[in-house]
Amino acid sequence: MNSPDQVEAIKQQYARRMADAHKSVYLPTNPVNLKSMQERERVIAATLVKELQVPLSEARVLEVGCGNGDNLLMLIRLGLDPANLVGSELLPKRAASSRHRLPAATMILSGDACELPYPPESFDIVYQSTVFTSLLDPDFQQELAAKMWSWTRPGGAVLWYDFTYNNPRNPDVLGVPPKRVRELFPSADIVSRRLTLAPPIARRLPAWLYDCVNVLRPLRTHLLCWIRKPL
Repeated sequence: MNSPDQVEAIKQQYARRMADAHKSVYLPTNPVNLKSMQERERVIAATLVKELQVPLSEARVLEVGCGNGDNLLMLIRLGLDPANLVGSELLPKRAASSRHRLPAATMILSGDACELPYPPESFDIVYQSTVFTSLLDPDFQQELAAKMWSWTRPGGAVLWYDFTYNNPRNPDVLGVPPKRVRELFPSADIVSRRLTLAPPIARRLPAWLYDCVNVLRPLRTHLLCWIRKPL
């Protein structure tokens, strides 16, 4: 079982981040942030069309660390049925925000994701977005990855979006490189794509320059992976 100390440390990390969440540089209305979000949504849409082996409207999805519900709202826009979506969120305040924003048919659960009551192979997609970079303990990472893998149906996948580099200005996060993703899911078939212009660079640019600079692959800091579970 994971240590309660690890869970408490994560709560404290996110509390520190939430203190800055209102700043304009982090808001989705910031044109550069909007560019990044739209890029990610396009890639996820294309990945689902290419890789998902069940009809989009029938796919069952669990998001680990659903935050304020932004990713689940995106999946609904892309055609997933709200009744087939489940969000898990550690922080009660963020879980309450998701509950407020999402349709009543979508299940929102508050608490430690490792304690979720779902049996193995319950979901076609288990999604995580910038969760693992907040898990500084390798054993905790491995435990959560194993849980996510167990919930994934054969032929389904873990959908992964997270950054690969350390942030020297933020000791609360640790980048997860491709090699580590492979270690966490050793039996998976992994398709990955590098995207998202490094936020410290992007936030210094006018929005019209984002796409021009983002063509430089070394400046893209995040991996989007389709981590498929073999049949």
